[in-house]
Amino acid sequence: MVHIAMLTGFVLIAIGIYGALTNRNILRMIVAFTVANTGVNIVLVSVGYMMGRTAPILDAAVPVAEAANRIIDPVPQALVLTAIVIGLGVTALMLAYAYRLYDCRGSLDISRFRDLKW
Repeated sequence: MVHIAMLTGFVLIAIGIYGALTNRNILRMIVAFTVANTGVNIVLVSVGYMMGRTAPILDAAVPVAEAANRIIDPVPQALVLTAIVIGLGVTALMLAYAYRLYDCRGSLDISRFRDLKW
């Protein structure tokens, strides 16, 4: 199960990078970056998973003496939760920039923006 999740994550990363490099439309590039971000999150969750262990909640089901051997490390889960929030903010910022570019220039084709090329 872990291998399937990790493979899915790497496939999503590859699709996202391919989409970001081959598209000329800024909105499609933003979607491709979001797909790659989702793939990274899936890979991080699958790396942090360990077979046969339970959620990191200490109660009567998991005695404190056996907690180190029976629970999953919560750090990767917290890292992915933070990455999801940051990814949402970055996506919103990219969409705001895309809207502003379309409002000023009337196009989202990246090959038409030649102001900073030499």
